[in-house]
Amino acid sequence: MTSSIAKTDITDLLKHMDPQLDAQRYAFATVGPYVAAGLDVVPTMSFIENEGVTLILCEEDAIKANIAHEFICQKITLQVHSALEAVGFMAAISNKLLDVGVPCNVVAGFYHDHLFIPVDKVETAMAALKELAG
Repeated sequence: MTSSIAKTDITDLLKHMDPQLDAQRYAFATVGPYVAAGLDVVPTMSFIENEGVTLILCEEDAIKANIAHEFICQKITLQVHSALEAVGFMAAISNKLLDVGVPCNVVAGFYHDHLFIPVDKVETAMAALKELAG
């Protein structure tokens, strides 16, 4: 398990975010709770909403399991250990991506933030994030 001090300072977070692109293609899906419990795939993320269980899973797993899916994307992980209570980090990133016309879905993990970006926009997103990091 990684042990590091979580950062809260916006300038420090941006400077050290070190975005890393995952080559894997992901997809978003939603299924009922009983369906989710019986799936033979391990999602990268699942979140229970009133309407169903949201899954982020490898695109090939969604296809193999015959799960209707959308938003084919890649994951950019920001390598900085961002504190869960950090203020303004995602706002700065969202504004930069807005400026270059890139949609983004964010998942905050305990150590890192993960940006799910449409496959055709990842190069633009990576360039924008590197520029933002200075």
